[in-house]
Order: sequence, then structure tokens, then C-alpha cells
Amino acid sequence: MTRKLGESVTIGDDIKITILGVRGRQVRLGIIAPQKVTIHREEIYFKIQEENKRAVESTVNEVSRIVTILKDNHHKLPEETFTSELSETDRPKKNKNSKRSNR
Repeated sequence: MTRKLGESVTIGDDIKITILGVRGRQVRLGIIAPQKVTIHREEIYFKIQEENKRAVESTVNEVSRIVTILKDNHHKLPEETFTSELSETDRPKKNKNSKRSNR
């Protein structure tokens, strides 16, 4: 596809790319798109993808490490760690102003 200065390409109903200028081997583009559409130069997009990939791998590795530690050490934890009862401080407080009848 070729476009001349001032001409546009439309993608779907929401995106319009216009050739704003040509200087040597560089082309200036104008892009109109909804705000929810992110637009990046390709090299920036690839950097973002790599960073996201590293972050996910790091998170997965950390969670796996924590699971392994917990599995290896669960027998060393006090029994009350695994009980479902609430401690005194975790229990709901009784309202001092509520009156109970002693019938």
C-alpha cells in the first residue's frame, strides 16, 4: 500500500493513520484512535513485552519458591497456625449498649 503526503489509511471504524510529512527516510504519521488503544513504536512495544514477560516469570518463580518453603516447613509450624478458630483479638466485639433479657 502506498500513500502520499496528506493521505490516510483507515483501520476498522476507529483508527485513522495520516501521512503528515516525509523527510528523507523518515515519515511522520498522525494517528487518531480511541484512548483505550495503546500506540507504541515497534521497538518500544517489544521492550514492554519483554519487561512484562520477565515480571510474570519472576512472580511465578517467587510463588513457586514460597510454596516449596511452606511445603518443606509446614511440619515446623505450630498447630494453631492451621486451626480455623479465631483468636480473642480477631473475634467480633460485643456491643456494650445491647441489653439481653435473662428469661
